[in-house]
Amino acid sequence: MKKKVLIVDDEPNIVMSLEFLMRKNDYEVFIARNGSEALELLSGKVPDLILLDIMMPDVDGYEICMIVKQEPRLKDSKVVFLSAKSKVSDIEKGYELGADLYITKPFSTRNLLKSVNQLLNEAS
Repeated sequence: MKKKVLIVDDEPNIVMSLEFLMRKNDYEVFIARNGSEALELLSGKVPDLILLDIMMPDVDGYEICMIVKQEPRLKDSKVVFLSAKSKVSDIEKGYELGADLYITKPFSTRNLLKSVNQLLNEAS
């Protein structure tokens, strides 16, 4: 069965390239273009991994991560922050909220894919 990846980002180009990358590597992909869409999707789906931007216009990634980590049926979902916020305090906050990985933008898609594969293989 294909692993499910939820991409949450308000930047269309990033969403497009991540979607292409994940589908090409045989992941089932869901997309949310902002925090509200992500929360709506998460009310019905349980992704294996969430690629999550932090800075979004409505609900930010930190808040979504917090909600995911507090929701019992989502407790096994891995959270990977992909963010332009690269200060140590931002990264520490991400990990404190329960992120499994924090990757700063711009990032290498090859390294991202390697990290995603590792996280999802640990989980299975």
